[in-house]
Amino acid sequence: MLAKRIVPCLDVKDGRTVKGVNFVELRDAGDPVELGKLYSEQGADELVFLDITATKEKRKTLADLADKVAHHLNIPFTIGGGISSVGDVDVLLQNGADKVSVNSSAVKRPALLEELSYRFGSQCIVAAIDARYDQGEWIVHVAGGSVPTDRELFSWAREVQERGAGEILFTSMDHDGTKQGFAIEALSRLSDMLDIPIIASGGAGTMEHFAEVFTSGKADAGLAASIFHFHEISIPDLKNYLRARDIPVR
Repeated sequence: MLAKRIVPCLDVKDGRTVKGVNFVELRDAGDPVELGKLYSEQGADELVFLDITATKEKRKTLADLADKVAHHLNIPFTIGGGISSVGDVDVLLQNGADKVSVNSSAVKRPALLEELSYRFGSQCIVAAIDARYDQGEWIVHVAGGSVPTDRELFSWAREVQERGAGEILFTSMDHDGTKQGFAIEALSRLSDMLDIPIIASGGAGTMEHFAEVFTSGKADAGLAASIFHFHEISIPDLKNYLRARDIPVR
């Protein structure tokens, strides 16, 4: 078993970190750069910064956030939100981002993934997929989870891999912020059918949930927000817990 990654996620709105439940009822969680620095010092393996209103409000992810983060961190980080072109990605990578997360724009124009992976390499292209379980099917949503599409999770995941994404960040909208555990069955199925790494997002509430997502869920990385932001679980304690259960972590 390869070493599993612990990835704090910072949802950014108007320059502040926010966190909600099921993608709504957002509350302030602090300065994203300061939080990122703290998590880096605590032993996080990577960070994800998502400008959660960039697409909905037709704005671009701010390159200065990437620049600020790069000057304060020594671990890899991903930035996403409103990315729709090769030029957008070029600016973010030049300002220090290691990877970019693409969601709504890829659903709207899937060829974007091929363009980005060809230009920058698949290793820095993360396909983010937000989905909600509805009437027996996982329906992909865009625009910060506010707009359902006609795409289904598993077929879309296979397509983004074929088009050059190097990683998938799957968020279960039903589990997001609930702290009741990850979408284990869906994650396990994704892992079995794909060759690229899966980052699990949505539902982390206890250390046991991470152990479950890495074993039964077969995820390569576990992403969480509020449990870290509000000091419910510390990253060093979480890693010690996983090591004690023979789950390899970095």
